[in-house]
Amino acid sequence: MKIAGIIAEYNPFHTGHARHLDLTRQLTGADYIIVVMSGDFVQRGEPALFDKYERTHMALTGGADLVLELPVPFATGSAGDFAAGAVRLLDQLHCVDFLCFGSECGQIRCFQTAADELVRESPAFRTLLREGQKKGLSYPMARSHALLQTARADLTDLPEDFFTAPNNILGLEYCLALSRFHSSIEPVTMERKGDAYLESSWAPGSDKDALSFPSALALRCLLSRAHSESGRSSDFGQDGQLNLLKSAVLPQHLPLFAELLSKDACLFPADFSRELRYRLLTEPGGAFVRYADVSRSLADKIKKGRTQFQDWNDLCSQLKSREITYSRVSRALCHILLSVTADQLQQARDSGYVSYARILGFQKTAAPLLSAVRKSSALPLLTKLADAVRSLSGSALEMLEKDILAAEIYEGVLADRQRRAMRPEISRGPVIITG
Repeated sequence: MKIAGIIAEYNPFHTGHARHLDLTRQLTGADYIIVVMSGDFVQRGEPALFDKYERTHMALTGGADLVLELPVPFATGSAGDFAAGAVRLLDQLHCVDFLCFGSECGQIRCFQTAADELVRESPAFRTLLREGQKKGLSYPMARSHALLQTARADLTDLPEDFFTAPNNILGLEYCLALSRFHSSIEPVTMERKGDAYLESSWAPGSDKDALSFPSALALRCLLSRAHSESGRSSDFGQDGQLNLLKSAVLPQHLPLFAELLSKDACLFPADFSRELRYRLLTEPGGAFVRYADVSRSLADKIKKGRTQFQDWNDLCSQLKSREITYSRVSRALCHILLSVTADQLQQARDSGYVSYARILGFQKTAAPLLSAVRKSSALPLLTKLADAVRSLSGSALEMLEKDILAAEIYEGVLADRQRRAMRPEISRGPVIITG
């Protein structure tokens, strides 16, 4: 049995993701694909567009066999933490043969060469990295400059944007994590097709070639604009504008999109402004520096500006600077909202990153995969949270409680939007696809 792993957010799931799943099977010959997916909050430091159960359903009906949740400290972490947490989860299952990811480069040799050089982190490299960051360079840019000056291997044939293109950055972090964990998982990459990862505009229905896909960001922006114009995502579906999504999502997912839009189930960062404002105003002494990704200078700026913002997006715009990107600010605010402290994140790193594998959903036809995972995994597999809360302890229980808190904050905002009672996270089970 061959098993491939994919690390994803599916925010939301679109045709490019389906292509990734198809090519993963073709390139690796995998019998089954395990997806490690972010939960209700994602790496950009934002809530996911749809909740994790709806996105799990899309993943399973789009080609995945098993979906596991990436714990929230890593799902909302920097590229390094995001990659390390997800890679560690796959590695500890002890049955995954391949890790397949998309990249702008598309050549695995480039990632392995760069990762081999970065893993040794010589004193000269660390010095040059610090100097680059002090000069105002972004971490990826400072790292590339330091590496090119200290590398033992010839890196001149790497693509010019190798260290700065978004998917390349994550792919390199995946390869670094595989190397640092001495994992037997083989990395495989494919060239990303279609709009760039950070492309926010998209012309739905335009005459593009068959290998052109929108970015997930473009789809989120499309739905965000529709929501901001009327205050309701449901209007997008009612006006027949759902046809605009036909070339971006799988045919079997259109009814689900229509249902979610009709229920006004899209959530955006601004929807969490009230919850964020409450957390900022009630933090004892304004001690924001204790949270992950919050530097002393950023903590001071947050304390000063916590009563002077309109919504989440406005505060991020006010706080970002040449040294601190919008995404870094949003991640910091997300960590404050979810009470993820720097000490807790470091403790998780020190204790092996992940302590359990929570199953969000699976194909019923994937019974042999589930049997293989249960037999080989070094991590406990969680399906019933009530049982897990009673059986876990220490840092593992603390991390699971963070996942539950994040899910219930998200569900609370969604329930308020839909004017219904909350569904307790602890009572929810995996999504099971039977057909």
